[in-house]
Formats: sequence, C-alpha cells, structure tokens
Amino acid sequence: MSALKYLGIFILLIGVAVLAVPAVTGGLTNTHLLVGLFLVVGGYLGHIALNKKFES
Repeated sequence: MSALKYLGIFILLIGVAVLAVPAVTGGLTNTHLLVGLFLVVGGYLGHIALNKKFES
C-alpha cells in the first residue's frame, strides 16, 4: 500500500499536535487555533478524498 493513502491522517495528527503542545505549555493563541483547525479539517477531508482515490 502506498503511504500517500495515509497522508490525510498524518496531516490530521500534525494538526492535533499543533493544538495540543501550546495547550499543555500554556501558550495557546488564535494563530495556533486557526492553524490547528485548518490542518485537522484539511487532514480529514484529505483522508476522505485519498481513500476514494486509492480504493481497490
């Protein structure tokens, strides 16, 4: 299987890390929230699109 199929999940996990690390350290700003939001939503939509593309 291609690693490209799982690219959406990797992006989603990066978004979760962007949200989690500043939340734990106490430095959460609107910029962190927006970047995390776009990565999580983009990863979710990317996962759906890539799964449809690589469906066997």
